[in-house]
Amino acid sequence: MDATGSGIIGDPSTDPVVTVARAIGSNGEVALRRRGDGPNAVWELIINGTFAMDSSETVSERMLARVALSHHARAGRSPGAVLVCGLGLGYTALGLLRGPVDQVHVVEREQVLIDWARAGLTPTLASVVGDQRTRLHVADAATFLSALPAGVPAAWQAILLDVDNGPDFLLHESNAWLYERGGLATCWSRLAPGGILAIWCQGRSAELHAELVRLDPDAAVVEVPILREGHSIDYAIHLARRPESRAGSGEGRS
Repeated sequence: MDATGSGIIGDPSTDPVVTVARAIGSNGEVALRRRGDGPNAVWELIINGTFAMDSSETVSERMLARVALSHHARAGRSPGAVLVCGLGLGYTALGLLRGPVDQVHVVEREQVLIDWARAGLTPTLASVVGDQRTRLHVADAATFLSALPAGVPAAWQAILLDVDNGPDFLLHESNAWLYERGGLATCWSRLAPGGILAIWCQGRSAELHAELVRLDPDAAVVEVPILREGHSIDYAIHLARRPESRAGSGEGRS
């Protein structure tokens, strides 16, 4: 999610904030707010009183989708079925849907966010829901990955994690497992041969990178520099790729 960690809403305009929707979710209040009107409106998502993201700067969310699409394009194949953990305001999912994916499954723990998407409260969320390739699941990402429900692929060409601001700034403490050895190994086991795991973070995480190197010695970090409120920020996308053959994938590496 696109956040500075400062708790300050990102839009510098003087437009008043309008609360479009508010509800009590699984872990506190979830609020959707808007600054301005029309195509230039800025949408803000607040979770349990903490600024989660807004639409004033969505480069890194769209980059998360782009790295998955480009990975498979270089390999000369369709991305097939892709899993996105964290709906947010929908920019990552929409970025994928603009590519040659077969299906985009989105796991979101907050039922209200999916309800707002189905109601089309923002143009981006409406576009995500309106695409026939979209599948929405109300579930905790860790639970979903640990025991895939019936009717979803057993292996994914890409898994994109954007459920927090990274391991150093959790929106939900229960998500910590996703960035630890057990959670990463579970994600890895759900990748198809040649698949890619991409994790959005508010900045580089040495600990996360070290764990990914255990799975993929060539694990990489893509930095996404942006300017918010006059400050330069380097968001990060941590990447690990599964070999085309499951043999020698790095599982069990100590």
